[in-house]
Amino acid sequence: MLAIDGRSLDLEAVVRVARGGEEVRLAPASARRVDSGRRALERIVASGALAYGIKTGFGELAHVEIPDADVRRLQLNLLRSHAVGQGEPLPRDAVRASLLLRANALAMGHSGVRRSLVELLLGMLNRGVHPVIPSRGSLGASGDLAPLAHLGLVLVGEGRAEVRGRVLAGDRALTRVGLRPAVLDTKEGIAVINGTSVMSAVGGLAVHDGLGLLKDAQVAASMSFEALRGSPIPFDDGIVSLKPQPGSREVAANLRRLLRGSEIIPSHKGPHRVQDPYTLRCIPQVLGACRAAFDRAGEAVRIEMNAATDNPLIVDGIALSGGNFHGQALAMALDGASLAMAVLAGFTERRIARLVDTRLSELPAFLTRRGGLNSGMMLLQYVAAGYASDNKVLAHPSSADSIPTSANQEDFVPMGMSAALKFRQALENAAQVVAMEYLAAAQALEFLAPLRPGLGPRASRARIRRGVPRLEEDRPLADDVTRIRGWMRRGDLVAAAERAVGRLA
Repeated sequence: MLAIDGRSLDLEAVVRVARGGEEVRLAPASARRVDSGRRALERIVASGALAYGIKTGFGELAHVEIPDADVRRLQLNLLRSHAVGQGEPLPRDAVRASLLLRANALAMGHSGVRRSLVELLLGMLNRGVHPVIPSRGSLGASGDLAPLAHLGLVLVGEGRAEVRGRVLAGDRALTRVGLRPAVLDTKEGIAVINGTSVMSAVGGLAVHDGLGLLKDAQVAASMSFEALRGSPIPFDDGIVSLKPQPGSREVAANLRRLLRGSEIIPSHKGPHRVQDPYTLRCIPQVLGACRAAFDRAGEAVRIEMNAATDNPLIVDGIALSGGNFHGQALAMALDGASLAMAVLAGFTERRIARLVDTRLSELPAFLTRRGGLNSGMMLLQYVAAGYASDNKVLAHPSSADSIPTSANQEDFVPMGMSAALKFRQALENAAQVVAMEYLAAAQALEFLAPLRPGLGPRASRARIRRGVPRLEEDRPLADDVTRIRGWMRRGDLVAAAERAVGRLA
């Protein structure tokens, strides 16, 4: 069971909870901090101080003082009024990650909520109450206001939630698993919705998946490299280390490991040309840059999900109003990761194009022996080009597109949720292109038999051949790509290569 303390959550733990169902509890030290934060808030309320969101309205209405008799109603009205999300609901793993991250933020003890509210969030997570959260509506400005309002409504027995495959009204969903709705007290509504938990959840899961995709991209690239008879000299550490950009040396080392034991490389005694094309020669530099972008995004997510992000925050017994809810850093990091996915998809598509072009590959045209009667893998490159082109559009930074809201009180917003959703789509597009490279490269290697590729490409091709036969006559390839994409999600092809060569960096 995972114990959250507001400070030490990492992506692997988020994935275990979001996808693996690991249960979560509040660490004892955090429980004490939450209790202390609540007592401090109660002292502030008792003093009669006019604190934002505690005894005032919200946003542009911050100047409106709320009578003592209405402070609880204020918090419930906040949830109801902000639940205006639209679009397809977020998938279950993103919802579970959002519940976890919101609870972890409150567990820091700076939000002034009661411990029972944090425990209810964890109870929903552990018992499988998953709020229906529309994917559109957050600007990432005062945090994920609309998505978290839909999450928060279920806490009070309103809204809708999925339980064991059925969507129920919030009160029925809680009752079904033996939980009781909360009655919000002072500050608790704003503490639930004012934070970056949903964009962090969506973006964090995508970063985790993207780091896995980068390994697949290297394995697939090594297969194409062998089929196109590239020279491994550019992967020598003596070269790559002279330009120590983050990621490049790790990718080069992975390639050297994957290509170990190759029978193809010695057969052509170096490149057929003075120099290999960039999509072979510069794999460490390009995929290394993509890896660095993902590492930056991962660090931004790690910081964000271990941060107090609502407003105001209780610091040294005082309610301080600030801007920790603003998701600019995360939005920019996720935009960088989307750019990396445009680069990766385009880089991969160019190798597919080279594989199917007999003038460049010296392999049968479109990787079929009976060209003309058969079109072989001609259309594979078309579809890859479509995905790569889509990713160029998705590379436009969401974080550059601020539109003021709340009567210009919130006059610069980061569009963090848009960045997260866009990145998730760009990641899936790039993964489809990598799946197509796997398919094309496995076919291309058939024409170099009996020579065998390096240990890594050899193992991955063998795994592919267990479910996708080599192409002898034309057949629909859509199912082949889908099957390979499924293996990539499970990590099967990388695992096959790693069993042969050791763990990739």
